[in-house]
Amino acid sequence: MKLLSPGAIVALDMVTKRQLGLLFILLGVGAAAAMFAMDFLGAGQYQGIGPAQQKALIAAAIVVAVGLTLLPLGDRPA
Repeated sequence: MKLLSPGAIVALDMVTKRQLGLLFILLGVGAAAAMFAMDFLGAGQYQGIGPAQQKALIAAAIVVAVGLTLLPLGDRPA
């Protein structure tokens, strides 16, 4: 790795805002799918969606929403 100036490390392949947005969307959808899979397998004491799953699904929805806001920003570095 070649340093441009003393003490500065510059990545050659930077993550773009679009790529970061896609990653957030995939993580959020994956977390939501995992919550429903745990519910399907019967993990936990509640039938249906319990309070912890509700909070996790809300967090996953927020992560997806952040990812969606990053998509239109294009190929600028994140």
